[in-house]
Amino acid sequence: MNKMEPSSKFNMKFIWTICFVAAMGGLLFGYDWVVIGGAKPFYEAYFNLTSSFQVGWAMSCALVGCMVGSVLSGGLSDKFGRRRLLIFSGFLFTLSAIGTGWSESFNAFVIFRLIGGVGIGLASNLSPMYIAEISPAHVRGRFVSINQLTIVIGILAAQVVNLMIAQQVPTADQLRLLASSDKVVRAVKGNDFDIQKERENATSVTNIDVFKTVRQQFPDLAVVAITKDDKQTIEEKKKKDKDIMTAYIRPTWNGQWGWRWMFWVETIPAFLFFLLMFLVPESPRWLVKNGKDETAGKVLEKIGEKSYAQDALANIKKSLVNDIEKVNFRELLEPRLMKILLLGVVLAVFQQWCGINVIFNYAHEIFTEAGYGVSGMLFNVVITGIVNLVFTFVAIYTVDRLGRRKLMLSGAGGLAVIYLFIGLSYYFQIGGVHVLVLVVMAIACYACTLAPVTWVIISEIFPNRIRGAAMSIAVTMLWIACFVLTYTFPFLNNKLGAAVTFWIYMVICVLGFCFIKKRLPETKGKTLEEIEIELT
Repeated sequence: MNKMEPSSKFNMKFIWTICFVAAMGGLLFGYDWVVIGGAKPFYEAYFNLTSSFQVGWAMSCALVGCMVGSVLSGGLSDKFGRRRLLIFSGFLFTLSAIGTGWSESFNAFVIFRLIGGVGIGLASNLSPMYIAEISPAHVRGRFVSINQLTIVIGILAAQVVNLMIAQQVPTADQLRLLASSDKVVRAVKGNDFDIQKERENATSVTNIDVFKTVRQQFPDLAVVAITKDDKQTIEEKKKKDKDIMTAYIRPTWNGQWGWRWMFWVETIPAFLFFLLMFLVPESPRWLVKNGKDETAGKVLEKIGEKSYAQDALANIKKSLVNDIEKVNFRELLEPRLMKILLLGVVLAVFQQWCGINVIFNYAHEIFTEAGYGVSGMLFNVVITGIVNLVFTFVAIYTVDRLGRRKLMLSGAGGLAVIYLFIGLSYYFQIGGVHVLVLVVMAIACYACTLAPVTWVIISEIFPNRIRGAAMSIAVTMLWIACFVLTYTFPFLNNKLGAAVTFWIYMVICVLGFCFIKKRLPETKGKTLEEIEIELT
């Protein structure tokens, strides 16, 4: 650890300001990434998406853009700087938010989602890298975790916006109740069922004109008797319920306009990020790498006192030696660098394949399997977002105290245990609040461990002269992993069931725990240059 650094005087107000502005890329990343889940039941009905391929492609197409953005970020950030690329990502977020909301065809929807994905790919790579390169070593973990905090704020903002915009939606069972006679309801539900009260509840959230149209499309709409052991009938009812809800949602305000406003709201923070990024300085490490020592020194003096700036500048120049020219990606194949690159790639892929992100992207399916309707799903998702935010603060507090390694091991092990019980809940068909509690526990565990700490690690373990290229590869692999996870979930859930799907994620978490225990060193409190010397 650099003994002089903690005792130096730093302009913390300046550091906090530029880090928060850069971390707005994380906020947009979080919003854009999660808003799709809340809008899902509504744009699916609007575009009449029926096959698993269409559903998976709508959810995951932005991730293809993420891969493109991540690949481009390495070479372009080395050439043009971190700041310019973050400004460009702000422009892409703004364009995507406006265009997605205006889409009249599924193809246009996909194109604008791809554009937004490129913005996510750039921001997810460059925001934590920029913050790591601008922050003093003894608080770097805390500041890089700000990027994860803003991601979580973006996620929660999207969840709250979705809940506020969406009008209440009845469940398929409520529509069946309204379509059934008292005699049929009594035969199925029994004499203890309060028909009048339940009909009043259903009527309060139902557009009667739309309901009449749905009833014409489904003349056999009625309450049905189902036992838990009759799996075939359960699956048939689920399919029929989905068709009923698609027919109901399509002509409503939710199906025509609600989902559009969910995307349009993003325009406000996206344009603000675009403007504010013009006010932050370029990364001093990029400036030195490109021969602009004087400018880098001025930036470092704004961060700390003159003695800090001189020491930091000397350490940066020493780590770069004479290799300030454009990095050759083939250098990464050198054995000593390949070892570090492999560590970063595996951790990035594991952060996605641990499975937690399907909860954000496929909350509709997960909570529907547990017995919740669309409105209940949106409310539950907000609960998960609040928990996600609260436990991210735990990560910010502990990452520079407990260290990266302990938190990563805790996250992998904790998720493995929780997934075991989530799988058992689905296997034994124990739904409702029980599943919600387990999902909340999983998100809490992820939010204070794997979610922020992975970004901290991959932003600090790569040597200065190849950081742009190496992070580009690691983050690209992260988005490829996220694409695979997001695209495959509908197939796994349909073919294997929710129980087996979560047990697969459990096995991945066990493997991740073993890898972290064997290969991940502790990096807390060390300068980027000290980490480079230790790892290479």
